[in-house]
Amino acid sequence: MDKYIEGNKAAWEEAFENRDASWGADITERVLTEDYPFFNEETKSVLKKLHTEGAVIGQFCCNNGRELLSLVKSGKARKGVGFDIAENQVAFANEKAKELGLPCVFEAVNIYDIDDRYREQFDLALITIGALCWFRDLNRFFAVVAKCMKPGAVIVINEQHPCTNMLAAEGEEVFDPEHRTACPYSYFEHEWTGNEGMYYMTQKRYRSKTFTDFTHSLSEIISGMCNNGIVVTGLQEFDYDISGGFSALDHSGFPLSMIIQGRKDRK
Repeated sequence: MDKYIEGNKAAWEEAFENRDASWGADITERVLTEDYPFFNEETKSVLKKLHTEGAVIGQFCCNNGRELLSLVKSGKARKGVGFDIAENQVAFANEKAKELGLPCVFEAVNIYDIDDRYREQFDLALITIGALCWFRDLNRFFAVVAKCMKPGAVIVINEQHPCTNMLAAEGEEVFDPEHRTACPYSYFEHEWTGNEGMYYMTQKRYRSKTFTDFTHSLSEIISGMCNNGIVVTGLQEFDYDISGGFSALDHSGFPLSMIIQGRKDRK
């Protein structure tokens, strides 16, 4: 396992161990009572247009499993398989699947190391906010994703827009509240390390184990897909935040989030 990925595994497991009591507490009720919970309206619209009934769905970097559970239940899928590096999060997700009686299984694994048991298994591949940044090499990442997709399978990516990589977030030294759309960082790839924890999960500040993540341009994402036989079939860009870091810029005209759709070549 790459050293930075090993470090991220430890940091994520630490964060989940220290999660706030509210984190994941609403999964069971919302999956049972709502239509496609945990997806924004634009992503719901995309997913509802896909043929998911009876499908096998794979989610790469599934976190606590809530999105895959939501999609399998609302989309009437035959099976869902979620991959995440944090063993305690995966155990939690498997418990939720059992509690809900849904045909989902979750596996603790480094995405790069997903083996041939999953070769050409998925009708739909799902990637959501905060997944791509944890991988230095997106070509290598999408090679694994493509391997797991059946010929003709589709992929849906709902992610933070790469333009946000140029922005400073509140709490950063270069952040200027009077100039929130100033771009102090390069658009092109660079590496970040931090020990500030995962506030969205823990609801507290703490000195954490080291997280390492990477920014990627839109060309890197699309090239990673195309280089591995995934044809881009749709791209939507939105001026609202899904990361939790730039909501003050919602509807100000700055690109903050996106949906990319693709299809694996049938050859």
